[in-house]
Amino acid sequence: MTVQGLFSAKAAAAAKPSAIPRIAIVGRGFSGMMTAIALMKTVRTPFHLQLFDPNSSVSGGQALSSAKSSAILNTRVRDLSVSAGDADDFNDWLCSNTEFRAAVPAAIPGFRQIFVPKEIFSDYVYQRFSEALSTRKDITVQVCHEPVVAIRRSHGNRFLLEHAGPANPLFDTVFLATGYGLAPSAAVTENTSPVRAQRLVARPHTILLGSGIRVVDQLLQLRDQGYSGQISIVSKHGFLPQSHTPNSADPLFPAEELPKDLAGIVHFIRKACRDAEEGGRSWQSVMNGLRKHARSLWRSLPARQKQQFNRHLRAIYDSHRNRLPEAMYARLKRELAGGNTVLRRGLAGRQGLSGIFFTPSGTRTEEVIHADRVIDCRCRAADLDVPLMQSLFASGLAMPDELSLGIAVNQRGEPYLADGSSVEGIFAIGPLGLGSLPDIDLVPEIVSQAYAAAEQVAVRAFPQCRAM
Repeated sequence: MTVQGLFSAKAAAAAKPSAIPRIAIVGRGFSGMMTAIALMKTVRTPFHLQLFDPNSSVSGGQALSSAKSSAILNTRVRDLSVSAGDADDFNDWLCSNTEFRAAVPAAIPGFRQIFVPKEIFSDYVYQRFSEALSTRKDITVQVCHEPVVAIRRSHGNRFLLEHAGPANPLFDTVFLATGYGLAPSAAVTENTSPVRAQRLVARPHTILLGSGIRVVDQLLQLRDQGYSGQISIVSKHGFLPQSHTPNSADPLFPAEELPKDLAGIVHFIRKACRDAEEGGRSWQSVMNGLRKHARSLWRSLPARQKQQFNRHLRAIYDSHRNRLPEAMYARLKRELAGGNTVLRRGLAGRQGLSGIFFTPSGTRTEEVIHADRVIDCRCRAADLDVPLMQSLFASGLAMPDELSLGIAVNQRGEPYLADGSSVEGIFAIGPLGLGSLPDIDLVPEIVSQAYAAAEQVAVRAFPQCRAM
């Protein structure tokens, strides 16, 4: 039976009244699909699962928005398993794929060290979701394409999800898996005005807004598609992603006690990187080791220093943690060295009919960069003013984090309030918790959080359950 058939059959069964617990997942990007997989593998008693997403198809979410074959994930296969306790699950899946194994014959005996296209990873995630669903005959699943506009408590400890559909159902547990939130533009957007631009631009010119992995993906996709015009990368700070090492860099971090203030921590990490390189290791090893300490370091900083980090250091940190495969990095360097792609540091303002208004770094003078195409590749922070977020805050179900990047959460994704108490029954999985949990936008961290949250659901809501 197809996955769509499974949805239809189980949805029909779900139409009848039932006393089984009801769980909602808002969002069907990677965070949402991973949460669904974790729930089906962890909660052993029957439940009804409803997935809310206005998109009719499953996507990778904002961070994995490109489905082009040239778009490569910046994490090695060995770190992309969606199976708890089986780090080789993705590698094994690739090894069982005859077509992929024939196309990449050099990766013997496995593919742990390589980087793969995002569409391959999406296929793997969706297949694991389908397999988990097919083995759970006791679970009913529905998909709703109406956007959720509010979440409130109702009927005791249950939650009412309001949307434009004919009925607003009640749920025992709600997962917010909206990635970076419900921003007006959650994917790569284009604003094209070719008629007027032809009179103002001497040669084809495309502007890419941003400086992260998505910018590099878009740049290389344009070149792979034969685009030979000028490309300008416009970035506030101008820190483009750095390179991975040829082989995976094992975590390395000094054993001595870490400083307690931001300036001391920065000095400590820089020295650790220098020492590693002088000792024949790599700075990438230190950054990989830092991930084990990032959350405790973040919690130890006062709000003022967190704000300083966000303003002045986050772009540098992101460029060193979200790294490019070595081959992609080499292509990026060649593009910039050749002059047909340029990096411009400064603030991108409003878009006009023939390009964008731009204020270069170090000046207050606004200029116009003329272009016949503008592509926004920035990962936007959650918009906390949308009705859904405002309903959570007004109902006392969540509060913004200290930097207003998203929702204040603990490691399992449970929202916590000003008095330190956590909100039972609601979870925010993935990048919505970036203001509280560094690196929670990365696949391994999302996978770990999804399973931790699913285990908490099993323990709290269904005490008779045990993790598989």
